[in-house]
Amino acid sequence: MKVTELAKSLGTTADTVRYYTRLGLLKPAKSVNGYKSYSNKEVSRLKFILSARNLGFSVADIKQILNESEDGKSACPLVRSLIKERLEETEKQFQAMLALRGKMSSALSQWEEMEDKAPTANMVCHLIENFEQIKTA
Repeated sequence: MKVTELAKSLGTTADTVRYYTRLGLLKPAKSVNGYKSYSNKEVSRLKFILSARNLGFSVADIKQILNESEDGKSACPLVRSLIKERLEETEKQFQAMLALRGKMSSALSQWEEMEDKAPTANMVCHLIENFEQIKTA
């Protein structure tokens, strides 16, 4: 299967297939005329890569998982450990986004009734410069 055929069959782009090939995650055979040919094994491997990326695994994570598998070891313990790390990271990011959302909402509430002012030598936008964040403790 050629690059474009593989990409189309899995609903991705040829550039994505080439990217993972460049990184060594996919290992196509080269035909006599120089075209890369992807076997059924590579199709399955790309499906795995796309699924892993969809779950938030990084390319480095995927390399590590594939290496475990290629060494004949079960990659499942590693996968569980990595997804636990990703989940913790995602939770921290989510909490940070909730805090940012709260700040933005507070700012908007304060700014709704404030008049616009022209910039001065010392001020760009008085809304931001005079924003008083409500402390929650």
